[in-house]
Amino acid sequence: MERITSVQNPKVKAYNELVSSAKSRREQGRFVLEGLRLCLDVLRSGAEVLELYYTKVLLDNNKADMEELIKVSSEVYEISENVAEKMSDTKTAQGVFCVVKKKDSIKELLNDGKYILLENIQDPANLGAISRTAEALGIEGLIVSGGCDVLSPKALRASMGALLRIPVIETEDVMMTIRSAKEQGIKTYASTPREDATDITKADFSGGVIVVVGNEANGVTQSTFDCCGNSITIKMTGRAESLNAGAAASIIMWEMVKPINEKS
Repeated sequence: MERITSVQNPKVKAYNELVSSAKSRREQGRFVLEGLRLCLDVLRSGAEVLELYYTKVLLDNNKADMEELIKVSSEVYEISENVAEKMSDTKTAQGVFCVVKKKDSIKELLNDGKYILLENIQDPANLGAISRTAEALGIEGLIVSGGCDVLSPKALRASMGALLRIPVIETEDVMMTIRSAKEQGIKTYASTPREDATDITKADFSGGVIVVVGNEANGVTQSTFDCCGNSITIKMTGRAESLNAGAAASIIMWEMVKPINEKS
Protein backbone atom coordinates (compact mmCIF):
# COMPACT_ATOMS: atom_id res chain seq x y z
CA MET A 1 0.00 0.00 0.00
CA GLU A 2 1.38 3.40 -1.01
CA ARG A 3 1.51 6.28 1.46
CA ILE A 4 0.94 9.76 0.04
CA THR A 5 2.42 12.71 1.89
CA SER A 6 2.69 15.39 -0.81
CA VAL A 7 -0.19 17.61 -1.89
CA GLN A 8 1.51 17.73 -5.31
CA ASN A 9 1.02 14.00 -5.86
CA PRO A 10 -0.75 13.36 -9.20
CA LYS A 11 -3.39 11.26 -7.44
CA VAL A 12 -4.26 14.15 -5.15
CA LYS A 13 -4.48 16.57 -8.08
CA ALA A 14 -6.69 14.14 -10.04
CA TYR A 15 -9.00 13.74 -7.04
CA ASN A 16 -9.35 17.49 -6.57
CA GLU A 17 -10.17 17.91 -10.25
CA LEU A 18 -13.10 15.51 -9.80
CA VAL A 19 -14.25 17.55 -6.79
CA SER A 20 -14.33 20.82 -8.71
CA SER A 21 -15.20 19.86 -12.29
CA ALA A 22 -18.53 18.44 -13.45
CA LYS A 23 -16.98 18.10 -16.91
CA SER A 24 -14.22 15.85 -15.55
CA ARG A 25 -16.74 13.73 -13.65
CA ARG A 26 -18.82 13.36 -16.79
CA GLU A 27 -15.91 12.58 -19.14
CA GLN A 28 -14.20 10.16 -16.76
CA GLY A 29 -17.39 8.46 -15.57
CA ARG A 30 -16.30 8.74 -11.95
CA PHE A 31 -17.08 10.87 -8.92
CA VAL A 32 -15.84 11.39 -5.36
CA LEU A 33 -17.17 10.89 -1.85
CA GLU A 34 -15.86 12.32 1.41
CA GLY A 35 -16.62 11.16 4.93
CA LEU A 36 -17.08 7.72 6.45
CA ARG A 37 -20.88 7.65 6.28
CA LEU A 38 -21.03 8.52 2.56
CA CYS A 39 -18.16 6.18 1.70
CA LEU A 40 -19.88 3.32 3.53
CA ASP A 41 -23.06 4.01 1.53
CA VAL A 42 -21.14 2.71 -1.49
CA LEU A 43 -21.25 -0.76 0.07
CA ARG A 44 -25.06 -0.68 -0.07
CA SER A 45 -25.32 0.98 -3.48
CA GLY A 46 -23.41 -1.62 -5.48
CA ALA A 47 -21.13 1.05 -6.97
CA GLU A 48 -17.47 0.24 -7.63
CA VAL A 49 -14.81 1.93 -5.48
CA LEU A 50 -11.84 2.66 -7.73
CA GLU A 51 -9.65 4.43 -5.16
CA LEU A 52 -9.78 4.72 -1.36
CA TYR A 53 -7.79 7.30 0.62
CA TYR A 54 -7.64 7.48 4.41
CA THR A 55 -5.56 8.82 7.28
CA LYS A 56 -4.07 6.58 9.98
CA VAL A 57 -6.16 8.33 12.65
CA LEU A 58 -9.36 7.58 10.74
CA LEU A 59 -8.33 3.94 10.28
CA ASP A 60 -7.43 3.45 13.94
CA ASN A 61 -10.79 4.86 15.07
CA ASN A 62 -12.94 2.93 12.58
CA LYS A 63 -11.16 -0.36 11.91
CA ALA A 64 -14.19 -2.59 11.30
CA ASP A 65 -15.86 -0.21 8.85
CA MET A 66 -12.60 0.55 7.08
CA GLU A 67 -11.79 -3.13 6.65
CA GLU A 68 -15.04 -3.48 4.71
CA LEU A 69 -14.17 -0.52 2.50
CA ILE A 70 -10.62 -1.70 1.91
CA LYS A 71 -11.88 -5.12 0.78
CA VAL A 72 -14.01 -3.63 -2.03
CA SER A 73 -11.56 -0.94 -3.18
CA SER A 74 -9.38 -1.49 -6.25
CA GLU A 75 -6.61 0.87 -5.05
CA VAL A 76 -5.91 1.85 -1.43
CA TYR A 77 -3.75 4.73 -0.18
CA GLU A 78 -2.88 5.98 3.27
CA ILE A 79 -2.57 9.76 3.26
CA SER A 80 -1.05 12.30 5.64
CA GLU A 81 -3.18 14.83 7.49
CA ASN A 82 -1.99 17.69 5.28
CA VAL A 83 -3.01 15.75 2.17
CA ALA A 84 -6.42 15.07 3.72
CA GLU A 85 -6.85 18.82 4.26
CA LYS A 86 -5.97 19.44 0.61
CA MET A 87 -8.46 16.85 -0.62
CA SER A 88 -11.29 17.92 1.66
CA ASP A 89 -14.27 19.86 0.34
CA THR A 90 -15.65 20.45 3.85
CA LYS A 91 -14.65 22.82 6.67
CA THR A 92 -13.02 20.00 8.63
CA ALA A 93 -11.35 17.09 6.83
CA GLN A 94 -12.89 13.78 7.87
CA GLY A 95 -9.94 11.70 6.75
CA VAL A 96 -11.52 9.27 4.28
CA PHE A 97 -12.21 9.73 0.57
CA CYS A 98 -13.38 7.51 -2.31
CA VAL A 99 -13.22 7.74 -6.08
CA VAL A 100 -16.23 5.82 -7.37
CA LYS A 101 -17.21 4.58 -10.83
CA LYS A 102 -20.49 6.04 -12.01
CA LYS A 103 -23.21 3.42 -12.45
CA ASP A 104 -25.12 3.28 -15.71
CA SER A 105 -28.26 5.40 -15.68
CA ILE A 106 -31.50 3.43 -15.79
CA LYS A 107 -33.08 3.60 -19.22
CA GLU A 108 -36.66 2.41 -18.88
CA LEU A 109 -39.55 3.61 -16.74
CA LEU A 110 -41.90 1.25 -14.94
CA ASN A 111 -45.40 1.53 -16.35
CA ASP A 112 -46.84 1.93 -12.85
CA GLY A 113 -43.90 3.82 -11.36
CA LYS A 114 -43.97 7.21 -9.61
CA TYR A 115 -41.27 9.63 -10.78
CA ILE A 116 -40.23 13.22 -10.14
CA LEU A 117 -38.69 14.99 -13.13
CA LEU A 118 -36.38 17.84 -12.09
CA GLU A 119 -35.94 20.42 -14.83
CA ASN A 120 -32.96 22.77 -14.48
CA ILE A 121 -32.72 22.54 -10.67
CA GLN A 122 -29.69 24.70 -9.83
CA ASP A 123 -29.18 24.23 -6.09
CA PRO A 124 -27.35 21.01 -5.10
CA ALA A 125 -28.97 21.25 -1.65
CA ASN A 126 -32.43 21.13 -3.25
CA LEU A 127 -31.43 18.18 -5.43
CA GLY A 128 -30.05 16.30 -2.43
CA ALA A 129 -33.06 17.03 -0.23
CA ILE A 130 -35.51 15.97 -2.95
CA SER A 131 -33.67 12.68 -3.44
CA ARG A 132 -33.80 11.95 0.31
CA THR A 133 -37.56 12.53 0.37
CA ALA A 134 -38.04 10.46 -2.78
CA GLU A 135 -36.20 7.53 -1.25
CA ALA A 136 -38.06 7.86 2.05
CA LEU A 137 -41.48 7.88 0.35
CA GLY A 138 -40.74 5.05 -2.05
CA ILE A 139 -40.67 7.05 -5.28
CA GLU A 140 -39.36 4.78 -8.04
CA GLY A 141 -36.78 7.24 -9.31
CA LEU A 142 -35.66 10.71 -10.27
CA ILE A 143 -35.46 12.02 -13.82
CA VAL A 144 -32.97 14.89 -14.06
CA SER A 145 -32.71 17.30 -16.98
CA GLY A 146 -30.15 20.12 -16.88
CA GLY A 147 -29.25 22.07 -13.77
CA CYS A 148 -26.63 21.04 -11.24
CA ASP A 149 -24.61 17.85 -11.48
CA VAL A 150 -26.25 14.87 -9.78
CA LEU A 151 -22.83 13.67 -8.66
CA SER A 152 -21.47 16.94 -7.31
CA PRO A 153 -20.01 16.60 -3.79
CA LYS A 154 -22.55 19.09 -2.40
CA ALA A 155 -25.53 17.24 -3.88
CA LEU A 156 -24.24 13.89 -2.62
CA ARG A 157 -23.71 15.24 0.89
CA ALA A 158 -27.17 16.84 0.94
CA SER A 159 -28.71 13.56 -0.21
CA MET A 160 -27.11 11.62 2.66
CA GLY A 161 -26.33 8.90 0.14
CA ALA A 162 -29.82 8.73 -1.39
CA LEU A 163 -28.45 9.71 -4.81
CA LEU A 164 -26.28 6.59 -4.66
CA ARG A 165 -29.24 4.33 -3.98
CA ILE A 166 -32.31 5.71 -5.75
CA PRO A 167 -32.57 5.08 -9.51
CA VAL A 168 -31.71 8.20 -11.54
CA ILE A 169 -32.35 8.90 -15.22
CA GLU A 170 -30.42 11.78 -16.74
CA THR A 171 -31.90 13.17 -19.94
CA GLU A 172 -30.91 15.97 -22.30
CA ASP A 173 -34.27 15.88 -24.07
CA VAL A 174 -37.00 16.31 -21.49
CA MET A 175 -39.81 16.46 -24.07
CA MET A 176 -38.73 13.20 -25.66
CA THR A 177 -38.76 11.61 -22.20
CA ILE A 178 -42.26 12.91 -21.53
CA ARG A 179 -43.58 11.76 -24.92
CA SER A 180 -42.07 8.32 -24.39
CA ALA A 181 -43.71 8.12 -20.96
CA LYS A 182 -47.08 9.03 -22.44
CA GLU A 183 -46.72 6.22 -24.98
CA GLN A 184 -46.29 3.84 -22.03
CA GLY A 185 -49.53 5.10 -20.51
CA ILE A 186 -47.77 7.09 -17.80
CA LYS A 187 -49.56 10.29 -16.75
CA THR A 188 -47.48 13.47 -16.95
CA TYR A 189 -48.07 16.63 -14.92
CA ALA A 190 -46.26 19.96 -14.79
CA SER A 191 -46.21 21.64 -11.37
CA THR A 192 -47.08 25.34 -11.38
CA PRO A 193 -48.30 28.12 -9.05
CA ARG A 194 -51.00 29.02 -11.62
CA GLU A 195 -54.49 29.08 -10.12
CA ASP A 196 -56.11 27.45 -13.14
CA ALA A 197 -54.10 24.23 -12.64
CA THR A 198 -55.66 21.20 -10.95
CA ASP A 199 -55.53 21.24 -7.16
CA ILE A 200 -52.90 18.64 -6.23
CA THR A 201 -55.27 17.00 -3.75
CA LYS A 202 -57.72 16.31 -6.60
CA ALA A 203 -55.22 15.02 -9.18
CA ASP A 204 -55.31 11.40 -10.35
CA PHE A 205 -52.02 9.84 -9.24
CA SER A 206 -53.09 6.24 -9.75
CA GLY A 207 -50.83 4.07 -11.92
CA GLY A 208 -47.70 5.44 -13.51
CA VAL A 209 -47.05 9.15 -12.96
CA ILE A 210 -44.36 11.73 -13.73
CA VAL A 211 -44.53 15.18 -12.14
CA VAL A 212 -42.18 17.88 -13.38
CA VAL A 213 -40.68 20.31 -10.86
CA GLY A 214 -38.97 23.28 -12.47
CA ASN A 215 -36.11 25.66 -11.88
CA GLU A 216 -36.08 27.53 -8.54
CA ALA A 217 -36.45 30.96 -10.17
CA ASN A 218 -38.43 30.30 -13.34
CA GLY A 219 -40.36 27.09 -12.77
CA VAL A 220 -41.18 24.59 -15.51
CA THR A 221 -40.30 25.80 -19.01
CA GLN A 222 -43.22 26.61 -21.28
CA SER A 223 -42.29 23.91 -23.80
CA THR A 224 -42.23 21.25 -21.08
CA PHE A 225 -45.46 22.60 -19.59
CA ASP A 226 -47.18 22.30 -22.97
CA CYS A 227 -45.74 18.83 -23.58
CA CYS A 228 -47.09 17.48 -20.28
CA GLY A 229 -50.61 18.54 -21.17
CA ASN A 230 -51.73 18.42 -17.53
CA SER A 231 -50.77 20.72 -14.67
CA ILE A 232 -51.11 20.64 -10.89
CA THR A 233 -50.77 23.30 -8.23
CA ILE A 234 -50.41 23.39 -4.47
CA LYS A 235 -53.18 25.65 -3.22
CA MET A 236 -51.91 28.14 -0.62
CA THR A 237 -53.89 30.23 1.81
CA GLY A 238 -51.00 32.31 3.14
CA ARG A 239 -49.26 35.28 1.56
CA ALA A 240 -46.46 33.38 -0.17
CA GLU A 241 -46.83 33.23 -3.95
CA SER A 242 -44.79 30.05 -4.39
CA LEU A 243 -42.83 27.39 -2.52
CA ASN A 244 -39.17 26.46 -2.52
CA ALA A 245 -38.52 23.74 -5.11
CA GLY A 246 -37.53 21.24 -2.43
CA ALA A 247 -40.62 21.92 -0.32
CA ALA A 248 -42.92 21.77 -3.34
CA ALA A 249 -41.39 18.48 -4.48
CA SER A 250 -41.87 16.97 -1.01
CA ILE A 251 -45.56 17.85 -0.96
CA ILE A 252 -46.01 16.55 -4.50
CA MET A 253 -44.33 13.22 -3.74
CA TRP A 254 -46.45 12.79 -0.60
CA GLU A 255 -49.61 13.26 -2.65
CA MET A 256 -48.30 10.94 -5.39
CA VAL A 257 -47.90 7.99 -3.01
CA LYS A 258 -51.14 8.63 -1.09
CA PRO A 259 -53.16 6.14 -3.19
CA ILE A 260 -50.59 3.47 -2.34
CA ASN A 261 -50.55 4.28 1.38
CA GLU A 262 -54.34 4.36 1.59
CA LYS A 263 -54.55 0.84 0.16
CA SER A 264 -51.99 -0.60 2.58
